[in-house]
Amino acid sequence: MRKQSGSLGPTELGILQYIGDHHPIRVAEVAEHFAQTAGKARTTVLTVMERLRGKGFLSRKKIRGTWHYAPKLAKGTLLQNLIQRFVDESLEGSLAPFMAYLAETDSMSDEEFEKLKSLVKELETRREGEEA
Repeated sequence: MRKQSGSLGPTELGILQYIGDHHPIRVAEVAEHFAQTAGKARTTVLTVMERLRGKGFLSRKKIRGTWHYAPKLAKGTLLQNLIQRFVDESLEGSLAPFMAYLAETDSMSDEEFEKLKSLVKELETRREGEEA
């Protein structure tokens, strides 16, 4: 499998996430969705999908004479890799600026806050297990 390379723009990420939720999927189906939701032309969607394939994010295979696209990584793995890249490249490997952002933001929902508390408890348990 070719390693994913290059950064992802907002349109690329949106298309990749949509394909991740609906694969295997034809260009026509992706184009229809993005025509309705974002006003994107079919040619634009096809160009982006082929660019994603060239970068190693998508695969395609012919099913009954039509190309069907699928992500090379599960959506969760893809997002985790993108976050790791963001931390490494934009935050110089430190989570401190992100944690400061979380402490200052008012946009976190109650559900997200509970999930964050649960994750912190899970990390504490894991660290305690490593120290033992």
